Amino acid sequence: MTQSETIPSVSPDGARERLTAVRAEVAKAVVGQDAAVSGLLVALVCGGHVLMEGVPGTAKTLLVRSLSAALSVETRRVQFTPDLMPGDITGSMVVESSHGSLTFREGPVFTNLLLADEINRTPPKTQSALLEAMEEGRVSVDGVTRDLPRPFLVAATQNPIEYEGVYPLPEAQLDRFLLKVVLPVPERADEVQILSRHAAGFDPRDVAGAGVTAVASGADIEAARQHVGSVQVSPEVTGYIVDIARATRESPSLSAGVSPRGATALLRSARAWAWLAGRDFVTPDDVKSLAHATLAHRLALRPEAELEGVQVSQVLASAIGAVPVPR
Repeated sequence: MTQSETIPSVSPDGARERLTAVRAEVAKAVVGQDAAVSGLLVALVCGGHVLMEGVPGTAKTLLVRSLSAALSVETRRVQFTPDLMPGDITGSMVVESSHGSLTFREGPVFTNLLLADEINRTPPKTQSALLEAMEEGRVSVDGVTRDLPRPFLVAATQNPIEYEGVYPLPEAQLDRFLLKVVLPVPERADEVQILSRHAAGFDPRDVAGAGVTAVASGADIEAARQHVGSVQVSPEVTGYIVDIARATRESPSLSAGVSPRGATALLRSARAWAWLAGRDFVTPDDVKSLAHATLAHRLALRPEAELEGVQVSQVLASAIGAVPVPR
């Protein structure tokens, strides 16, 4: 679906029902990882992007491929490597052999769902090729700005920074991700289920073979984004979000706290979470549920705190705990 196409009228309940059904479809191929699935749905609903981190083999790529199969939208995948160039993502001007003139050839970013696989295996210069696309939904090549299709979502995967051959994402790049979710190694019961599925013939390269079918469309996503705007946020909840952001700025363990943009991101996430739950108002619990995934990757520890083994998640939990919850 492109921006020039008309989005058919979709009711809020219909869009919510179909997008909620995506969770069950993904579960046909992916065992567990509920937090990551929830994060992807929240991002779809409020027009954000998701960064997924986990050790190799925790179903990061399979999760996005399963999400793609559950949505009737165009999907492309880019495998990020050290020699990947910005034009390999955005597209570039090429010479047409038939008439010798320059023509723009679209890169894989011109899609609805972009899987940026192992995004931190390419240098920052190439990572930055996604900045304009993620922030503004368009790319500029050779002085010409071109709009991307709608909806547009970047689902990026990365290995932990301590792994060999990875580059840290620049702060500006991290800030473009609405959410960062960590995919843990599955619990024993989930791992037994995974192996049982494989023993029964499951092939992770064949998502369709697992029975995953498209249950929601681009029109549902666009309709959801319109309806989320009607979710009410009380002054008390708005103040709660601001107080959490300000508490992080006052932490002696952090060199940088949550910016106003981060606070706005938390508001967007909480609204989407409330809408998916079938409510037209945001509660403090919605804010707390999304706070870590929305804010943790925007925080930077002071060097002395890192040396002491302090974790960002601990600092954020302390900041949230210090803020009175509105009643």
